[in-house]
Amino acid sequence: VQLQASGGGLVQPGGSLRLSCEASGHILRIEVMGWYRWAPGKERERVAIEYFTGEQEWSLSVKGRATIVRDHAKNTVDLQMSKLTSEDAAVYYCYAERVTTLRGVEGPLWGQGTLVTVSS
Repeated sequence: VQLQASGGGLVQPGGSLRLSCEASGHILRIEVMGWYRWAPGKERERVAIEYFTGEQEWSLSVKGRATIVRDHAKNTVDLQMSKLTSEDAAVYYCYAERVTTLRGVEGPLWGQGTLVTVSS
């Protein structure tokens, strides 16, 4: 199973971003899917995840200005954030856990990371 993320780049302060991630492989079910981020000098932070049941968990730093949408049929997860500040600048990583495939259960799995820069 591979996770392929897209989106990110340069965003102006106060602007918005959209990140997309697709899991590929012989996937039957993904229990958890979402996003983490890692900024220089900071600890890795879980931004948001969504369980197969639809339950979501959020970082307090983005709650209220971000949405996460999973498509179980396509094995994708999108993250949309608004009102970005310099605190949101980081490398964002797609994440998947307990991925059931024809060969068994895999995970945790990480995408390649996509850089988000917040600057005018």
